[in-house]
Amino acid sequence: MTLDTVISSCHHEDDGILRRQIRSDEVMRRMRYLTGMAAIGGFLFGYDTGVISGAMLPMRRAFDLSPSQQEVVVSSTVFAAFVSSLCGGTLNYRFGRRISILFAAAVFTLGSLLLMVAWDYSVLVVGRIILGIGIGVASLTTPVYIAEVALPEKRGQLVTINTLMITFGQFFAGMVDGLFDELFPETGWRYMLGLAALPSVIMFVGFLKLPESPLQGGDDSIDTLRMTEEDAMQELAEIAGSVPTSCSENENSNGTALRRSARNIQHQHHDNHNDDTGSNGSGRSSKGGTGGSCDYGSDTSLESRDDSDSSSIDSLPSVVNKDSFFYRICDMMAHAPTRRALLLGCGLMAVQQFAGINTVMYYAASIYEMSGFEEVTAVWLSGFTALAQVVGIAASIFLVDRAGRRTLVLASLGGVSVALMGLATCFYLSRISSGDVDYVQKLCEYQPATIWDGVTAYCYDCANIPGCGYCDGACIQGTMTGPFSEQFCPNGSVDWEYSTCSNPYGLWSVCFMVLYLFAFGIGMGGMPWTINSEIYPLRFRSLAVSLSTATNWIGNLVVSATFLSISSPDALTAYGAFGLYGLVAIIGSFWLYVALPETKGLSLEDIEKLFRRSSDRYDELESRDDEKQGLMESKRTEI
Repeated sequence: MTLDTVISSCHHEDDGILRRQIRSDEVMRRMRYLTGMAAIGGFLFGYDTGVISGAMLPMRRAFDLSPSQQEVVVSSTVFAAFVSSLCGGTLNYRFGRRISILFAAAVFTLGSLLLMVAWDYSVLVVGRIILGIGIGVASLTTPVYIAEVALPEKRGQLVTINTLMITFGQFFAGMVDGLFDELFPETGWRYMLGLAALPSVIMFVGFLKLPESPLQGGDDSIDTLRMTEEDAMQELAEIAGSVPTSCSENENSNGTALRRSARNIQHQHHDNHNDDTGSNGSGRSSKGGTGGSCDYGSDTSLESRDDSDSSSIDSLPSVVNKDSFFYRICDMMAHAPTRRALLLGCGLMAVQQFAGINTVMYYAASIYEMSGFEEVTAVWLSGFTALAQVVGIAASIFLVDRAGRRTLVLASLGGVSVALMGLATCFYLSRISSGDVDYVQKLCEYQPATIWDGVTAYCYDCANIPGCGYCDGACIQGTMTGPFSEQFCPNGSVDWEYSTCSNPYGLWSVCFMVLYLFAFGIGMGGMPWTINSEIYPLRFRSLAVSLSTATNWIGNLVVSATFLSISSPDALTAYGAFGLYGLVAIIGSFWLYVALPETKGLSLEDIEKLFRRSSDRYDELESRDDEKQGLMESKRTEI
């Protein structure tokens, strides 16, 4: 070999390395753009759930809303999100992730504009319902879309970024609330609610340029049924940016990895179709990469079931439409590993909600008012303390693929439990230290109660009775401006306290709120979404994530629709309500310590194996499938 040949060979190798580096940079650039566009859905989710906290106080004045009407305004969005998250699974299944996100963006815009011009209570509720439809679809679709297109080693971080955008949206909403409440005390709430239309338009336009997820679960369209390896290559190429055409390139190049991922996707689509059209396929498999860095989020999980699982579905009457929601639910529940994963995923979502997070997000300003702060101060505090959750989520992005999902969840619940019990203690101490009542007028001496005797003993008790206020040891009738009788608080020499009482523990409640939001953000804020996006096999992913998301919204609905009621003095009181949420967090941490496996660094196939048991007979099925794979490889070699 001559010196010129050696030099020429080195130049070719350098050119190849340079081309691969350029392709790698292009892949990461497109991945960031794609993730950013999808994460706008998270921002809108956060903004539209967070903005109501500060907007509620001026809206309450504008429409003279009762506590039950306030709960309806908040919970109507949550209920609509619950319903749309159930329907969103079918929407994803039929039309794909991209169309679902475009739909959510259009609905966000419509709902925001309607809320901005709302002229009465009923229009306000209708606008919130429309907004909830968009929130439900976006909350279901964006984490799955990101997980399916992400590089495996970046999957946890990228899905958690979506949650970071949710919390940033909530913080941004708090800042907007404070600004508009300061500038426009009477009409600022309209601008708060209408501003969400801007990012929703950006998301809609941005997604017009993006491809469909190569792993979208729909299998009814002609294109999907006829998907070839080249079709899958094209979908992956749109995400990866470019595909090398030389078959002689190194095995670790993007081109080879793309072709391997494309074959996996092709097999997955055909396997799903064959199963839904009645083939037994108990030994199906889509063997491929096990989570290597170039598999672009491909799910190569074994889609096999034992004979009993298959027979339980095949025994359904032939008149049942095998593409129906009912059949797909039965099919999924008959698949033992998915059934176990679904129990964990739904349980995680339930613990997340019943630990009270959306009580804090929806009613933060009201909670600070309960703690004795004035309205403007309460609105600003609700915004700034939301920053604690943003910091917690940001920390979890750094830690999720280092410390692991399980560690973050358990540590998070520990901190949440401490903070909730601290809040409960603060509210209890604020009551008993709010000032003794020495004299009480007849109409102010008693109120209905559940966990206490209802007798007015402190300023806190007096201020919670409509039409009563506290002044110099006396609980008497009056209004916001002062008592009816001039013999009390003469010439304003003593402070008149109405609706709230001075609270020496107000700053402590702020500290525990910050601790709660930070601790929640570092684990329970993002990990339930991250874990749910990766524990289900492709074949059931849309449906399973739809059900777990619906569980999240059911919990959200229950909490948001009951907080003002259960925290009232005639029910559990504020300290009783936060104590109840703290108890849920403690019980949830013990359950997850036993039930939650670690998924850090595992491929989607390996994660599915975590939910298998020896009774599922997967070893036998995999052995049979490996034999078939070996025969196929031998035939290819002979050809």
